Amino acid sequence: MPTYTALTTLTGKAPAEALGEAMERLEPEPTGVGVFEIEDGSGLWEVGAYFVEAPDQAGLAVLAAAFDAKPFAISELPETDWVAKVKRELAPVEAGRFFVYGSHDADNVPENSEPLLIEAAMAFGTGHHGTTQGCLLALDRLDQQGIACENVADIGCGTAVLAMAAARIWPNPALASDIDPVAVEVAEANVKVNNLEGRVNCVVAAGFDAPVLAEAAPFDLVFANILKGPLIDLSPDMAKSLQEGGYAILSGILNEQADEVIGVYARNGINLVHREEIGEWTTLTLKK
Repeated sequence: MPTYTALTTLTGKAPAEALGEAMERLEPEPTGVGVFEIEDGSGLWEVGAYFVEAPDQAGLAVLAAAFDAKPFAISELPETDWVAKVKRELAPVEAGRFFVYGSHDADNVPENSEPLLIEAAMAFGTGHHGTTQGCLLALDRLDQQGIACENVADIGCGTAVLAMAAARIWPNPALASDIDPVAVEVAEANVKVNNLEGRVNCVVAAGFDAPVLAEAAPFDLVFANILKGPLIDLSPDMAKSLQEGGYAILSGILNEQADEVIGVYARNGINLVHREEIGEWTTLTLKK
């Protein structure tokens, strides 16, 4: 059975969020609605919805006009077994000593690697994206330099692959937080399947805003693999939450955005140590 997407763009956060809320009242009702800032400095926001029935094109046209948005682009998606497709196409990734793989590649784990199992059904943040791969390489680089961090937090953890990687190579438990409760459930499942229960503590939190994070601070390493805007917003709290001499590994940054992020963090006393580009994405290692 085919499914459908409907996408548009418009200017401004408030109108985009209002349009997203209005779309939830459509008939047939979408199964999901997303509102995202386009990280190119244009001020545009993307609003999209996913439907299991053909959407009401007239209703979408009315909403686009009412909110001064571009006409919706409606696409029909063929029925696809996405997990099977990902298993076929998602090859294991090596990032330094780390080997990120799905269970379908369990027989291919190299000796002397640090394997991290992330199932294909939970592919976001597995290490195949250049941002996560860059963070794993940055972590491996710190360890190769003889730096062993004792108090690690992974902010916006997704699958918690970064917190798990730190817990694999250093003795102390790591904290993993995400604003999305579903992501935290996925993270907890990944921690369990990698036999890291008690080594990675997963919590729901926006940024550093959770009692367990406040109590654990200051950290000597913080991962934040999110996006440019949230990273910039996070910089004052990052400065408060990092100890002197502590490191921040940041990603989710397009190459052309990196200088702006570096400048903002420098003004907060957190300075560039290393930058690495993988494809269109930059990973920054900074030190307070």
